[in-house]
Amino acid sequence: MTDLTTDSLDLRHWLDEARTLGELTDVAGADWNLELGAISELNVKKERPNALLFDEIPGYPKGHRVLTCSTASAARLSSILRVGHEATHRGLVQTLRGKPKQWQAHAPEYEPVTVGDGPVFEHVQAGDDVDLFSFPAPLWHEKDGGRYIGTGCMVVTKDLDSAWVNVGTYRVMIHDRNHVGLDMIPGKHGAIQYDKHMKAGKPFAVAIVIGCDPLGYLISGIEVPYGMCEYNYIGAILRKPVSVVQGQLTGLPFPSASEIVIEGYAHPGDVKVEGPFGEFHGYYPGKAETAPVVTIERIYHRSNPIIMGSPPAKPPNDYSYSKAVMRSALLVDALQAAGVPDVAGVWAHEIGGARMFNVVSIRQRYAGHARQAAHILSQCGVGAYMSRYSIVVDDDIDPANLQEVMWAVATRTDPDIDIDIVKRGMGSKNDPMSIANPYKAPFNSKAIIDACRPYDFLHEFPEVAEASKELQQKTRARWEHLLG
Repeated sequence: MTDLTTDSLDLRHWLDEARTLGELTDVAGADWNLELGAISELNVKKERPNALLFDEIPGYPKGHRVLTCSTASAARLSSILRVGHEATHRGLVQTLRGKPKQWQAHAPEYEPVTVGDGPVFEHVQAGDDVDLFSFPAPLWHEKDGGRYIGTGCMVVTKDLDSAWVNVGTYRVMIHDRNHVGLDMIPGKHGAIQYDKHMKAGKPFAVAIVIGCDPLGYLISGIEVPYGMCEYNYIGAILRKPVSVVQGQLTGLPFPSASEIVIEGYAHPGDVKVEGPFGEFHGYYPGKAETAPVVTIERIYHRSNPIIMGSPPAKPPNDYSYSKAVMRSALLVDALQAAGVPDVAGVWAHEIGGARMFNVVSIRQRYAGHARQAAHILSQCGVGAYMSRYSIVVDDDIDPANLQEVMWAVATRTDPDIDIDIVKRGMGSKNDPMSIANPYKAPFNSKAIIDACRPYDFLHEFPEVAEASKELQQKTRARWEHLLG
């Protein structure tokens, strides 16, 4: 019987909804060794990519499945975020305006609820029975360092000094039947908790959720405030608490309807070479490096389990669309919180991994408004990490339409006065340009491009030679059979 007061983050419920929406395609017979990854990579480059549910994977029982491309459309993403049905990314970003701020404010009201049992415990592997290769973890790309069972995953950890449970999305590579490599970027919340345990000489408990409702890994991969549990944030979106069970080994909480959960400890000094693996920007930014090893002592899974796959690759990739939408909504909130008025729209472009190429459109109100918006877009808390190009355009330009944006750059800028360069900004060791970084620390330069019509010549600036938005809309409505 379904508990209506909590949500177990059951992936299968969401799959039923995606199928009803016509947003899910079943794929039979694809090999875990490169083929599954290549199909997924080519799929997201289509104009309307469906989610893919792979079954009958060679070498594995029928029913041992892999889901990819779950968040790669506006319809699916609006379904995942429980905001009704939105068919366009522009409509979805508009719907999400202010929502992250509301979710964060209400998150403390939605503590997860611990229950005694759940579908995740239908099958348990322990001791010598633990075998990570009993699941069809893909080798996603030809140059990957191994098979990655954790891409669209949730890594559950706990703070050493408090009751804070963190849920982050970090990549997980299989070393052998009961060991995985866990790559956590320094400074991320999971890495901070890990470092505390290592300095204290204590084992670090880890529970890795390999599949559940895609809302889980979506929120695990965004910037939730330090000290806040992602389960609370997810509960605020659902408007009901997340139903969790506790791991038999570590006591860590994970969704009661999880598909697969692997549980164990990272012990002090136990590290091993992990990777290489691609990053969100579409490159292998460095060589394989050492990363914490987690010894897996328990595996819990449902009958006919499903791996949630979401590998990075050259954009657009499996999750770049969802990152673009979520970060765009967060950037709108950040700009408004900083006092920037008349923000018409923001888009964190997929081509920059939703971080490196961001555009804001404004309705210019005063001298300096455009530069203010662009600099804050570049340097606000959500936008500073690895931002490279921050562009401001007028409100007649759709910030998500790259052709319109670059037309504005080509026709409304003077390179001598409309491009500002910020040096020694916040960068990352994962930046592919870090190989040319002259600094000892991960700095990067940032370009601010003011592609608005000059404010002091706003009324004299030449008119645009195109049909008005109203006429375009009216014409499309009448001639839909011709124009689509």
